[in-house]
Amino acid sequence: MAKKTLKKKVQAKPEIGKLASPVVDSAREIWLAGLGAFSVAQQESGKLIEQGNKLFEKLVSEGNKLEKKTRDMTGTTVDDLRGGVEAKVGSVKKQAADNWDKLEAIFEDRVARVLGRLGVPTADDVNKLADRVQGLSKQVATMTKANGAKKAAPRKAKVSKAKAAAPKKAASKSAAPKKPALKSAPAVAKTAS
Repeated sequence: MAKKTLKKKVQAKPEIGKLASPVVDSAREIWLAGLGAFSVAQQESGKLIEQGNKLFEKLVSEGNKLEKKTRDMTGTTVDDLRGGVEAKVGSVKKQAADNWDKLEAIFEDRVARVLGRLGVPTADDVNKLADRVQGLSKQVATMTKANGAKKAAPRKAKVSKAKAAAPKKAASKSAAPKKPALKSAPAVAKTAS
């Protein structure tokens, strides 16, 4: 019986072999398709890498162009803005100076009014008085020059009279005893004993 079962087993193998052959062939074809796909992928990836590098270089080139264009545009825009800002700053400075001058004038007017109420003369009043004093000084000087020529001879006579009267005055001063001038005594500090 053992022989029969062996024959059956041996005979069964060709049937399994017939059935297994299409599966093995299919698996082999799948394997070969995978290897082919891998090979194609390698070849295509090389092309894709080249295209990717070319695309990358093209993008870098476009980026450089765009950056240059943007810098040029921002440079002119910044210059325009700078000019506009400088103009506005100039007008603001002028307006601030004008406002400061107005404020200063208002302050000066108010201070002048208060000083006028207190009776303090203004700078104009002092200047007018100074001019008037100079005018009067000039008039006095011209009058003294004119009178000086007329009174030159009588003046010598008065000088001789003054010299004669001088010894009398000196004698009267020497006859009167002089009083000693009071000197303040130095303060003596008292020390506690």
